Amino acid sequence: MKTASQTKHPAAQVMTEIRWHGRGGQGAVTAAKMVAEVALGQQKHFQAFPEYGPERSGAPIVAFTRISDEPIQIFSGVEHPQIVAVLDPTLLSIIDVTKGALDDAVVLINSDLPPARLREKYKMQGRRLYTVAATKIAVETIGRSIPNTPMVGALVRITGLFPLESVVEFMRAEFGKKFPPKVVEGNVAALTRAYEEVQGE
Repeated sequence: MKTASQTKHPAAQVMTEIRWHGRGGQGAVTAAKMVAEVALGQQKHFQAFPEYGPERSGAPIVAFTRISDEPIQIFSGVEHPQIVAVLDPTLLSIIDVTKGALDDAVVLINSDLPPARLREKYKMQGRRLYTVAATKIAVETIGRSIPNTPMVGALVRITGLFPLESVVEFMRAEFGKKFPPKVVEGNVAALTRAYEEVQGE
């Protein structure tokens, strides 16, 4: 999932760019940061930040992640992502989530529908479409309808950015500092289940 490198220009680096679309309270910013922190553990350079706007619960939000083997010299939002992650499928009818995405970009959507049905329903053209029932998985494993952890698990499966074991290790170490074991293991279960259940066309 990397773009071609042009070493003569500092902005044209080999990196992976991810754009996250969600609503306030769904954990899109946390997911963006989680992926970045896992990248740090893999000795990679990273950025993770939200696009500032309405912060109220339920309002559409955008967050970004960049991962690179080299220092990152870009300091703007992600305009041409290789990966688009959509935590709330209702956004598909009000926002062009694939705007600027590369022709072969991966689009991962939190949905119970298989990719072909979702593509037909929203008249989506091009890109490589994947779906995972992230909210359902979160409710059944964590007990809360926050889909960010399952979305990260699905993203890891379809992109191969990191070994699953590395993400689980990170989650147990970092979440273990803030949450009781039951919550930590619930998140691990959400991550690994989404990793197994994500669907592609």
